[in-house]
Amino acid sequence: MIILFDLDGTLIDSTDAILESFHHSFDVHKHNRKKDEDIKALIGYPLDIMYENLGVNKELISDFVATYKKHYRDISTQKTELLRNAREAVLLAKEFATLGIVTTKTGIYSRILMEHFGLMEYFDVLIGREDVDNPKPHEEPILKALKKMDIQNREIWMIGDTKLDLISAKNANINSIAVLSGYDNLETLKKFTNVILNDALEAAAYLHDRKKQHTFLSS
Repeated sequence: MIILFDLDGTLIDSTDAILESFHHSFDVHKHNRKKDEDIKALIGYPLDIMYENLGVNKELISDFVATYKKHYRDISTQKTELLRNAREAVLLAKEFATLGIVTTKTGIYSRILMEHFGLMEYFDVLIGREDVDNPKPHEEPILKALKKMDIQNREIWMIGDTKLDLISAKNANINSIAVLSGYDNLETLKKFTNVILNDALEAAAYLHDRKKQHTFLSS
């Protein structure tokens, strides 16, 4: 089995770092700050799309993104936490599956964060924003991750907290599990998958039981 994890809202909570970095960029470029809820509603999308939806002129977005990334790099490890049960989820999943990370975050910062939490060693591949032309909900990030993995005759699952993860999984023709630990609510998530659980640990346990059942039936 192969399990691909999203990061924000699935394994980590970097909401404070994201919000602070957005507000910092607005201050630096003398742009009116936006409400936290408006920013959080866009988490999961690439930064350029987030800024565009927050009213930043297209010609200026690259400057805002650069300012954001510099600040985020400086504070991310101090202002990011593992979600409850996230470590246990990764350790359980590693017992029976090959693991990957597919995120819209910048890959280099994502790797630093996962190394900071002592979890990067459990993942065979990490695909971030800079690794693809078309981020989630496009299928490219998932397909790029799978190209780096041995997928022959293996069940493949994506675990994520937003519709972007689930649509990307559908576009890539793989299975998906939604978790309620992140940014999209139940009403939104159930439009895109039939499996919705509380957090990544419940998702890993669900897949563990599924793997055991399949092994039993085939023996």
